[in-house]
Amino acid sequence: MQTSVSRDWSLKPRHFAGLILSALLLSPLANANPGGPDPRKIHRYEAKAPHADVPAGGARANVTAPVGVVRGVVTDFKNYASIITRFDKAQIVGRNGDKTDVYLQAYIMKRTAKIWAVVRFEPPKIKDGEEIIEGRMLQGNVKRLDATWRIKHIDEKSSELKLELSIVPKLPLPDSLVVSEERYAAFKGVEGIRKEAEKRHGQGTK
Repeated sequence: MQTSVSRDWSLKPRHFAGLILSALLLSPLANANPGGPDPRKIHRYEAKAPHADVPAGGARANVTAPVGVVRGVVTDFKNYASIITRFDKAQIVGRNGDKTDVYLQAYIMKRTAKIWAVVRFEPPKIKDGEEIIEGRMLQGNVKRLDATWRIKHIDEKSSELKLELSIVPKLPLPDSLVVSEERYAAFKGVEGIRKEAEKRHGQGTK
């Protein structure tokens, strides 16, 4: 049964603009690597958004853990706040059949404002050799938010992990700023899931 979240924290225009600008300023810069491509690097990219004209922002990385371990971390929704540093709060607030509704909250502007969304995550499905876990916003203080996790088998000890985010803000903002925010948020999501999956896999193989 779904539990409704009634509190609404709407962002003022300057707060939302501040969120995006601060994300741009704080995004980690890639280090130069004259020795060749870094297999541990998290790559950012753009993808077609499912329900928006503005592209979705994505991130992908190799994970030293099998698909089952990575899936277990991606679907560990109640612990997202400790796994993904962008979230200050994560709570399962309802279930609808095999779907899971998750309340996610993030503080911005030195904790003077926060954004929130209730996202319904679908169970994993297989498509084109990838396990896909999709999330769609039910409530929130943006117009729309879609999240898609993709996990692909590389070998028995490693996987490829992707996260694609599409955000439609309530305020008219330049597409370039929206995509940059999406890509940075995807980067932090992949970074957190990879770290936790490799930690769990390491503990399980000792």
